[in-house]
Amino acid sequence: MTATNTDAVLLLRLAGPLQSWGETSRFNRRETRPEPTKSGVIGLLAAALGLERDADLTPLTSLTMGVRTDQPGTLLRDFHTASDHRGIPLKQSGVNAKGLQKPTGPAKYTHVTQRYYLQDAVFLVALAGGVDVIDVLAAAVRRPAYPLALGRRSCPPTQPILLGTEREAVLDTLAQQPWQASDTGRAQYLRGTKPAFVDLPITVDDNDGTDTRHDVPTSFGLHDRGFRERRVRHSTVRIPTGIPDPQLDPDSGTPVGHDPFSLLGW
Repeated sequence: MTATNTDAVLLLRLAGPLQSWGETSRFNRRETRPEPTKSGVIGLLAAALGLERDADLTPLTSLTMGVRTDQPGTLLRDFHTASDHRGIPLKQSGVNAKGLQKPTGPAKYTHVTQRYYLQDAVFLVALAGGVDVIDVLAAAVRRPAYPLALGRRSCPPTQPILLGTEREAVLDTLAQQPWQASDTGRAQYLRGTKPAFVDLPITVDDNDGTDTRHDVPTSFGLHDRGFRERRVRHSTVRIPTGIPDPQLDPDSGTPVGHDPFSLLGW
């Protein structure tokens, strides 16, 4: 599915103190991508709809998704150690024939993990599909069946999540929405400058894209969890910052004439 022809677009603002969008996490290391994954966003929508883990995800995975990074945030590493307070060896994640966890061998008394999060990030997510589907999703996000999370259950979102629905294509929608960064994020991004526009990166589903993501869920089931790839393309969109452009007339928006001799007083 391309990101050009669509009936309706759902707009979500994903922001919070912490977010974590894992794609390639392995064993004791839980990574996060710098932007929301499709599996994470679909998981959020599935929670809003109240779907069970073994539900058919096709109506959600068929949506075209685009992500705009309005505030990239910073990376946080959370260092964990876990042990049994009774002083006994930890169990493995695997189970025996009786369904009981196997003991570690050799005995392991401390488990070390590293988990990564994005701090104070803000993303604009656009999901395109049929009008009926988008309307149902908008209603579900407005009144979710289960608590919503930004990748992990420990990452609740701030409000508002739902920005509304549009009838434009995904790229047009991402290019027209106002900058969603916080005041602090704007100050850090602009670094004392006063540009009239800011260029924001976007990642959009595209069958002809030059990059891939292995984050489309085929099932969220406990025993048959799986994912497949999608193709994406990367670009940027130019968004107004709300700061007047000194090169443009504030009333007409036309370029202001420049006299190179004016500085000399001639």
